[in-house]
Amino acid sequence: MTRHLGKMAFLLGLLGGLALGWLWLPAVLYERIEQPLSFNHALHTGEDVGLTCEECHSFRDDGSFTGIPGIENCMGCHEAPIGESKDEIELAGSYISKGLEIPWLVYSRQPENVYFSHAPHINLAKLECRRCHGDHGTTETLRPFERNRLSTYSRDIWGHRISGGGPDPWSSMKMDDCEDCHKDKGVDDCCLNCHK
Repeated sequence: MTRHLGKMAFLLGLLGGLALGWLWLPAVLYERIEQPLSFNHALHTGEDVGLTCEECHSFRDDGSFTGIPGIENCMGCHEAPIGESKDEIELAGSYISKGLEIPWLVYSRQPENVYFSHAPHINLAKLECRRCHGDHGTTETLRPFERNRLSTYSRDIWGHRISGGGPDPWSSMKMDDCEDCHKDKGVDDCCLNCHK
């Protein structure tokens, strides 16, 4: 029995170290940054306001994505200097009245060496936005942006999902998710299709 105590202690130490690293590493590797404003997608897409995703997140005539909507999208309904909620008051006072854009932290911003076009994914593959971005249309708050301290990329796009389990409920914009979807749909992959 005493002969195996050293092996058991080593094995328990190794397993404990791995478990601790599994929990501790993401906490150290990623910094959580709150968005500049809390945005309620559910309120804007609900019955009271009734906006569709495409009214704010639109496409140009060539099929390219216009990105996060600018402050001019908000001005039609929120021009008054005083709003009802704390966030609406801040929106009107800090951004609209001063003509400043909101410095949103974009969960899906890709690295500079990655080329991504929404057009073939929306127009040809007929993918819904929620397939990659999650069901943001029903969220009442924005979750914190998680930035990798080493790469500076969003946690939503960076690295393989080492725990497995497929796409998370918020997004599936990691390279392995794209590769899996392409494989499922029979799309030929080549590194240069996405990496320029």
